[in-house]
Amino acid sequence: MHVQEWLDSVPAVAVYAVVALVIGLESLGIPLPGEIVLVSAALMSAQHSGVNPFVLGACATAGAVIGDSIGYAIGRKGGRPLLAWLGGKFPRHFSEAHVATAERSFEKWGMWAVFFGRFVALLRIFAGPLAGVLHMPYWKFLIANVLGGICWAGGTTAVVYYIGVVAEDWLKRFSYLGLAVAVLIGLTSMLILKRRANKVQPEEREAETVAAGD
Repeated sequence: MHVQEWLDSVPAVAVYAVVALVIGLESLGIPLPGEIVLVSAALMSAQHSGVNPFVLGACATAGAVIGDSIGYAIGRKGGRPLLAWLGGKFPRHFSEAHVATAERSFEKWGMWAVFFGRFVALLRIFAGPLAGVLHMPYWKFLIANVLGGICWAGGTTAVVYYIGVVAEDWLKRFSYLGLAVAVLIGLTSMLILKRRANKVQPEEREAETVAAGD
């Protein structure tokens, strides 16, 4: 079932719990669609479904911060054998090339890798466990974790909610014209993202080849 349809079928309290749980597990290091669930729930809050955007943002932030902290503790205790085990269980996300890329980001950016990692799907999964494996001081990790969680979870909720409210009002006023413009914007965005993905793929393959050769 589509995420939006499933969330529509449960009470608001369950929506808050699901958002916090999915984002928490994703932050802990389990590949889950946390961003999709959050965006879907934020759109629901804009459609007057009884979902409060402030409570939703708070639950999403709490899930992100707590999940990352647990991931940090697990990574610090498990060390590199943990990454090897995860690579066996989730080879698509924890391949040697992906781990090496994330590790280079942490070595170069430190706290900023944790903060900005919130906004990147791959680093969002890696941030907590990898920071623990690399023995980043917990106080640094905690600051970046909390600020990143607030900006990503709270910011995503606020932006999607606002866009949903404006889009709903706009579509009511302009009907088919608004729908046509929305579809045009969506197609343009998709084409731009596809072009960027096509440019990135050769670089990722080259990085994986280099990592495999090493």
